[in-house]
Amino acid sequence: MNTNAFTAHESNVRRYCRAFPTVFTKALGATIWDETGKPFIDFLVGSGALNYGHNNPKILAPAIEYLVGENILLSLDMYTAAKRDFIEAFVDCILKPRGLSYKIQFPGPTGTNANEAALALARKYTGRSSVMAFTNSYHGMSLGSLAVSGSASTRQLGGVARHDVVRVPYENYPNQTFDSASYIDHVLGDPGSGIEKPAAIILEPIQAEGGMNTASAPWLSEIQRICRKHGVIFIVDDIQAGAGRTGDFFSFEFAKIEPDIVCLSKSLSGSGNPLSTVLIRPDMDIWNPGEHSGTFRGNNLAFVTSTAMCTMWSDRQFTTAVERTAVKLQTHLDRLVANFPKCIEQKRGRGLMAGLKCRSQAVVGRVHDVAFENGLLIESSGPNRDVIKVLPPITISDDELDHGIAILNQALQEQDNA
Repeated sequence: MNTNAFTAHESNVRRYCRAFPTVFTKALGATIWDETGKPFIDFLVGSGALNYGHNNPKILAPAIEYLVGENILLSLDMYTAAKRDFIEAFVDCILKPRGLSYKIQFPGPTGTNANEAALALARKYTGRSSVMAFTNSYHGMSLGSLAVSGSASTRQLGGVARHDVVRVPYENYPNQTFDSASYIDHVLGDPGSGIEKPAAIILEPIQAEGGMNTASAPWLSEIQRICRKHGVIFIVDDIQAGAGRTGDFFSFEFAKIEPDIVCLSKSLSGSGNPLSTVLIRPDMDIWNPGEHSGTFRGNNLAFVTSTAMCTMWSDRQFTTAVERTAVKLQTHLDRLVANFPKCIEQKRGRGLMAGLKCRSQAVVGRVHDVAFENGLLIESSGPNRDVIKVLPPITISDDELDHGIAILNQALQEQDNA
């Protein structure tokens, strides 16, 4: 396995290649092969950017047709047929069936671009500067997104002080008895709290990088009520948890809430092509033309693949299959929790965005290594890296899912017997 070019010339910042030391060459569905021909079941899927699997033919076919047709690939924010098709499909297949009405902003192509735009708009709309963010949150790698992220090591990047952020406890932090929503409501309404009213509250319904911490429907509903009571913009970062990951298209659907702003990226294109959107409550769309920009906000190939992805959500057969797969995965994980109490503390997450909180970082490290040797890609998360993230494609076949879980079971069995 020749990795000389990478070690000689690629920056030390590289990460995943150190965890998976092989050279990958092709992929289909939930399976990825290295250059020796060894297959791996992919429970990493581009850290949630490939919810629909690798090279999904229903998504890839229109992209191939588009590429060979001398069509526009980059358009800034000019009108194109591909962009129009995406907007119409997103409104008709995603927003309208859920009773949602948003204006759609295309910032730069990544999740952190969406979050930066959302924060800037909330500050512009309210005229206030501070933002309330949560413990163990993660919102991206640009400065504004870093500021509202929870990890100390993440926030220290860039060497620039981050001001105007109020850190508050996520649901059940630091223990099951603390009522964080009531605390937020109280400090926002108490002139003696020392906390000025923020422009926005930003949260992830599931904190993927923070350890797969999951907000309940009552808590999310209460945060929305508090935001409306105090005139604070409610921003949901649905970058990793959205686009189908939890079994619904939006991870907040189960709570029957309607955030003021929703940020989407990662699997929004359905194909791994970069694409992000900021969904804005219509009356909040007070941007001046060109006030927020980004060269690559017109990725037309991503519009094409995302249009194909959106139409899949109008297919009841597809949505039923996703629901069934989510139940199957959760059943598998319940069995692992029951069988390996020495290794696993609890199951976390929801739907097809799941995690196993383990007894230690060492357990996760050993399980990761054994799983990789046996043909499974998994990732860790949490401030102590003691949570196994389980992110199969939402389109994974039963055979692939069963095979991946069997490898994970074997790796846990080895640690249980150690």
